[in-house]
Amino acid sequence: MNVSFFTLGCKVNQFETEAMIEILENEGYKIIEPSENTDIFIINTCTVTGESDRKSRQMINRAKKFNKDSLVIAAGCSVQLNENKIEKEMPVDIIIGTKNKGNVAEYISKAIQEKKRIVKVDNFNKKENYEELKINNVHGRTRANIKIQDGCRQFCSYCIIPYVRGPIRSREKNNIIDEVKKLAQNNFKEIVLNGIHLASYGKDFNKSYGLIDLIEELNKIEGIKRIRLGSLEQGIITESFIERLSECEKMCDHFHLSLQSGSDTVLKRMNRRYTTKEYEEKVNIIRKYLPESGITTDIIVGFPQETEKEFEETCEFVNKIGFSRIHVFKYSPREGTKAAELKGQINGKIKSQRSKKLSILGNEISTEFMNKFVNKNADVLFEIKKEDNFYEGYTTNYLKVLCKSDINIKNNILNLKIRDISKDYLIV
Repeated sequence: MNVSFFTLGCKVNQFETEAMIEILENEGYKIIEPSENTDIFIINTCTVTGESDRKSRQMINRAKKFNKDSLVIAAGCSVQLNENKIEKEMPVDIIIGTKNKGNVAEYISKAIQEKKRIVKVDNFNKKENYEELKINNVHGRTRANIKIQDGCRQFCSYCIIPYVRGPIRSREKNNIIDEVKKLAQNNFKEIVLNGIHLASYGKDFNKSYGLIDLIEELNKIEGIKRIRLGSLEQGIITESFIERLSECEKMCDHFHLSLQSGSDTVLKRMNRRYTTKEYEEKVNIIRKYLPESGITTDIIVGFPQETEKEFEETCEFVNKIGFSRIHVFKYSPREGTKAAELKGQINGKIKSQRSKKLSILGNEISTEFMNKFVNKNADVLFEIKKEDNFYEGYTTNYLKVLCKSDINIKNNILNLKIRDISKDYLIV
């Protein structure tokens, strides 16, 4: 039978999709692009914003339009949050929450045999075990995302994720190491460590073993040339952590440090548990040991009660830090969070204006950062072949590079001189 996937949301979702693909391929299913020939559609949903929920519902409906007789599976975060609504209103045959994705083949077999809807959305216990999912290959990619952690206990006032992903739990190091070794054998040169709250890796263990200890072990694995980190909270950044990190020669000098606002009063309403001064200190530690690091971030505009002064504070702070790239999001109320209940919700037009202004500023700062590398050499891992023999790749500090080549350079790391900038690309 033919299976097609729609995957929304974060790198953790992407990993879990890859794991489900391997499970189904091992059971004899064929993975294809969505079409009228698809027998089974699996929509791996996201609920980080209201827009994510909308897109998840849209993809569920889209599946039946491809093939009205297909089996449709909805899984993931939006399902965990909206189980009853999806069960009552959506054309879905199998409903799986954020747990139990590893049983997808079993659920498909049962649904086909028994010809009835299956719902598997479990609540979380205070103490949860990590659900082991693994990958040996990644379809069509040269960079492998590896999930090493799940759950979050930060409870930022705007975020629904702790409620749909449950408590923090970490993957056993030996399982991670075995997976990375298999990926190296399959010629993957770069791995990206991801989690819902990556910085909390190891905190649920009864021994003193954290993210930096894992990185140091992965750094020894032959065949892997690069180790990259997913999104981090600034609290993990200490002098000791970055010093040890800088001694791992395979470690990429790129840090995605979530900021969310450059205003201390907004950060307090967000329950972010740090100040802009503390955030800046963390950035300075990174640049002390890894001076060419790319530092990317997420920022929410239009948070409840955000004044023009607070928004300007964010713009000033963004300028001060000099990020390599910022991702701007308009605040979206999530039912069930404290922020959704706050008075002073911001008008949509004002959110759009602030989003546009901050995005323009972010593009200017990105260009300034990229200009620092013109006429310098950089190691580039090429990942995608585009039209007219152009190849796209990334530097260690996560700058996008474009190179024209008459020979296939995909999945090769080349040291090349940067000649120019064009839009979002460094040109070699």
